[in-house]
Amino acid sequence: MRKKIGFFVLALFASVLFIGCGQTSQGKGLIGVVMPTRSEERWNKDGMAVKEGLEKLGYAVDLQFSDDDIPTQVRQIDDLITKGVKVLVIASIDGSALSNQLANAQAAGIPVIAYDRLLMQSPDVDYYVSFDNYKVGGQMGDILITGLKLDQATAARPVIIELFAGSPDDNNSVGFFDGAMDKLRPYMDRGVLRVPSGQLDRAVVGTLRWDAAEAQKRMENLLSANYSGNLVLDGILSPYDPISLSCLEACKAVGYGSTPGKPLPVVGGQDCIVASCKSILAGEQYATVLKDTRSLGAATVVLVDDILQGKTITGLDTTSYNNGAKIVPSLLLDSVIVTKDNLQADVVDTGYHTAAELGL
Repeated sequence: MRKKIGFFVLALFASVLFIGCGQTSQGKGLIGVVMPTRSEERWNKDGMAVKEGLEKLGYAVDLQFSDDDIPTQVRQIDDLITKGVKVLVIASIDGSALSNQLANAQAAGIPVIAYDRLLMQSPDVDYYVSFDNYKVGGQMGDILITGLKLDQATAARPVIIELFAGSPDDNNSVGFFDGAMDKLRPYMDRGVLRVPSGQLDRAVVGTLRWDAAEAQKRMENLLSANYSGNLVLDGILSPYDPISLSCLEACKAVGYGSTPGKPLPVVGGQDCIVASCKSILAGEQYATVLKDTRSLGAATVVLVDDILQGKTITGLDTTSYNNGAKIVPSLLLDSVIVTKDNLQADVVDTGYHTAAELGL
């Protein structure tokens, strides 16, 4: 009997020790973080910014990358719910494809934060952390207004541009495009800005999954269909740096930048990736919009911690972002236009990219 009791006590001690070790390994709790892909520079930066920030506060983090595959993202979120994460931070591939997972998270009492991409058509989204997408779009429009000197343009010699938008299944694309077009449309109405292809609708000019290769194909088709004569493309509205670079490659292939009278078109962008910074320094891409992922990650870390500490969340926008099922309380950050003139100060000196990364 003593042997049986001794064995039982030993087994009980071992189980308690095991449970205690499991709790210790998770620190203050396990947080699930899901990013859409690891193939793009910015999402790696975002994922690590959130992970490292939470770990510094004592949380364990399960960081997943979905490789732009919706079923993979669905499975990852299901697994994180099963693991009992305390909070889910999700940057979606398709913002409307996760309703079942969000409902399951809600049923399990797991708060959900939509990270930089709004989760759509679901009441089970607690917060949205992003930059102000409409203002970012406005900055994209401002890049063309400044770079193309639209305020000096006349109807006698209208400025010629083509339009590109982001992925149709990413709600952010709506804000970006609307913000840009609200800046550009007055110039179109005055006849000083023209789009020869006639492709003006976001659904037509969108780029599924933000795919740079698809954007390059479309740019090639636009050039061959509309610019075979003496018409010269002056500028391109681009929502994303890899799309900007691909469009420039398509233009270079037909003589832009190397033929007299055909300078490279003015092209903006978004995300301030290394390749675009190098292109800006080389005088090719004109500008980009910097959305500092360190700030976005830090804001998300604070929000997660405040939620789990039961604090009242302040500073939220409670009117702007309707996901089709509710207005999602949103924490919105500011972004910065980066040109050759301020790249050193706003990108290198702040440590967003190092001089070595940019070849300086």
